[in-house]
Amino acid sequence: MSPPNCPICQSTSFLFAEDRFRKFFRCEFCESVFVPLEYWPDAKAEKARYDEHQNDVNDAGYQLFVRPIIEAVTSHFTKHHRGLDYGAGPGPVVTKLLRDLDYSIDLYDPFYYNDKELLNFQYDYLVASEVVEHFHHPLENFKKMKNLLLPGGKLFIFTHLYEDSIPFQNWYYKNDLTHVIFFTQKSMQYLAERLSFSKIEIAKRLIILSHS
Repeated sequence: MSPPNCPICQSTSFLFAEDRFRKFFRCEFCESVFVPLEYWPDAKAEKARYDEHQNDVNDAGYQLFVRPIIEAVTSHFTKHHRGLDYGAGPGPVVTKLLRDLDYSIDLYDPFYYNDKELLNFQYDYLVASEVVEHFHHPLENFKKMKNLLLPGGKLFIFTHLYEDSIPFQNWYYKNDLTHVIFFTQKSMQYLAERLSFSKIEIAKRLIILSHS
């Protein structure tokens, strides 16, 4: 059977690594690493894994971890703007910290805050913290997120990008079975260009995509 096409750019891929649970393929063009469909968890297994997360919104370490997102949002927007925590998960610490600053931000998550009405509006900013690595259909999901932005809006992504200096076989980030797509700087650049974002900024885990 031939290797699957990349879920981001549809280019050809090659077998990159495997462990006792899954195989990982790498795109020959955008260099993303992804897990093919046959290894995706079903919705029940995915929800069970998320339920295991110990994301206490009052945990000081967890708050410190997401501090770059809070600083980025507050440097670009005020409490008069409206935001959406997209894929907030069971411990929406970003929303808690922004609301503590009187920011207006709503919660959406298909498992925990599944208010689809919120997807009928547009926002000044979206936050996707530790979310995009779970996307089964990343190009489609990024299109949805862009469509939720008002002109001049920004998408704040927090994820661990893969780079060649990381020894993939020992990389902790690949061991979560709900992580099925690992982005690189090149794949993020591709998405920014493909979806006509006007600007992309990458600072370690934080990626900011600007809507023109």
